[in-house]
Amino acid sequence: MPDDDVPRGPARLTVLAGPTAVGKGTVSADIRARYPQVWLSVSATTRPPRPGEVHGVHYLFVTPEEFDRMVAAGEMLEWAVVHGRHRYGTPRGPVAEHLAAGRPTLLEIDLQGARQVRDAVRAASLDAQFVFLAPPSHEELVRRLVGRGTESEAERERRLATAAVEMAAEPEFDVTIVNDDVTRATDDLARLLGVRAQGGAPAASRSA
Repeated sequence: MPDDDVPRGPARLTVLAGPTAVGKGTVSADIRARYPQVWLSVSATTRPPRPGEVHGVHYLFVTPEEFDRMVAAGEMLEWAVVHGRHRYGTPRGPVAEHLAAGRPTLLEIDLQGARQVRDAVRAASLDAQFVFLAPPSHEELVRRLVGRGTESEAERERRLATAAVEMAAEPEFDVTIVNDDVTRATDDLARLLGVRAQGGAPAASRSA
């Protein structure tokens, strides 16, 4: 990795959020694959793994009791109950360590978590940017949610109701990227993170 790809001093935290089923996980996975110089925070969750998800890679799958312990010990940068069911949170220690080491750091979290992180970074005077990942249209968001096939009809209805509220929060964010093409959206995000693709090619400069 070229030296000029590594920020000097504490790095800037980038927070990625957006409505359910917009593709945050897909974009984050593409960042992990094509921009390995970015450290992607691994969230803890009380929900069970979906097919293909790996503990410690996609999420830290913990029991409700362990999650309670982490919250009580002040180990969470943020946490929230998502869709009224499971809890998700960002362990504080690894984020602070990677930022202090100057490594570009990405949090992929839900809207509630993004708001908590905004409050936390303001209180700590940390440098952070907040990126909203948006679908090309409401119809496309519905298609993606139904097409995923991992939720029941009742769960899809809950998620669609949540998505409508989440879409209304877009003005709270510094930048919006429309996820109409995963590669382009990933490159736009990488540009905001200040990193280059493997081989030295600069990330795309277009953003939505």
